Order: sequence, then structure tokens, then C-alpha cells
Amino acid sequence: MSSLTLDAADEIVAAALKRAQALGKAVSVAVVDAGGFVVSVRRCDGARPLTPDIARAKAYTAAVMQRPGKMLKKWQESQPVFFAQLSQLPGAALPIMATEGSVTIKKDGEIIGGLGIAGGTADEDQRVADEVLESLGYELEFAAWGVAGTAAGDHGKTRSAEHAEQGRNADGAEKTRSADSPEKARNAENTEKGA
Repeated sequence: MSSLTLDAADEIVAAALKRAQALGKAVSVAVVDAGGFVVSVRRCDGARPLTPDIARAKAYTAAVMQRPGKMLKKWQESQPVFFAQLSQLPGAALPIMATEGSVTIKKDGEIIGGLGIAGGTADEDQRVADEVLESLGYELEFAAWGVAGTAAGDHGKTRSAEHAEQGRNADGAEKTRSADSPEKARNAENTEKGA
């Protein structure tokens, strides 16, 4: 069983702050463990005062819901009352925020925490989170709710599935070209004979 150490959390936070700074964004970054408990939070110079709380809520959501906030958005839109009640549960430490910049931390197939970034636009927060976790070797693919083994993301499939499909499409296109070639050659030959 893996766990998220303080050193690992600090590495994620430092990398996220550096990446956001490269984009010219003043953000706060929070990392929580699998239970949603804070491991590390930092607010860079110039970040708005409320951003640390938002980052913690985003990280908490990603950890306890065991899915990135971006994946939870449609569920929240279809069941807003359910999501509103989640934050009112006796054990809920923070609000549930189904939004960008809320990313589940997963290593070796196991969920070990959550990362929250706040201060940029929704897209910028998400981009920083994804790029940092990927660069540090964390997994970004998660099964869709209620569908075992099916990954969900923007397009609903894993990168490996996309690559396999691209390979199949390329093979199919090559076979089509190969199948067309003999027929084209025969047609060209018949045209020459008729001329």
C-alpha cells in the first residue's frame, strides 16, 4: 500500500508553483492524503487571500471522491441536490468542488491523495495540475463511474486505447490502399489496351 509522504507532497507543490509562475500566475497549491487530510499547502506571493481555501477544497474533493473534479462536473450538473448535500454530511471537512484544478493523485493504480490548484483560470489550474503530476510520474487516467475498466477523460478513453485505435485506423487505411492498388493497376492496364 502506497502513501503520500510529506516529501512527495512538497515536491508536487514546488513543481506546481514553479509551473504556474512560468505561466505568470499567482496561485495557491494544496496536497491532501487519500483521506482528504492536508499534507502541504502553499500560497505564492501575490495569490489572492481566498485561494488557499479553494485549493484545499479542490484537493479534498479529488481525494475523497476518488476522481478528478473535472470528471465530476456532469454528475454534479445532473444531480445538484445530491452534491449540495455531500458538503453537509457530518464527516465532510470541506465543500465538494467539481471543477478544474482538482486532480486525484494516483500511483501504481492506487489513489494516494488529491491536488488542488487555485488562482488561475479553470483551464490554467487544470493544465498546471495535469502537467506537474504527469511530469512526476503520477497516473492521470481514471475509470468512468460505474463502468469497470473504461477510462474517462475529455474523450472517454485512455491514451493507450487512443494509440491502439490510431494504429487500427492506420492499418485499415493501409489495407484499403493495398486493396485499391491492384484494381487501379488493372483499370489502368485495361484503359491502355483499349486505347
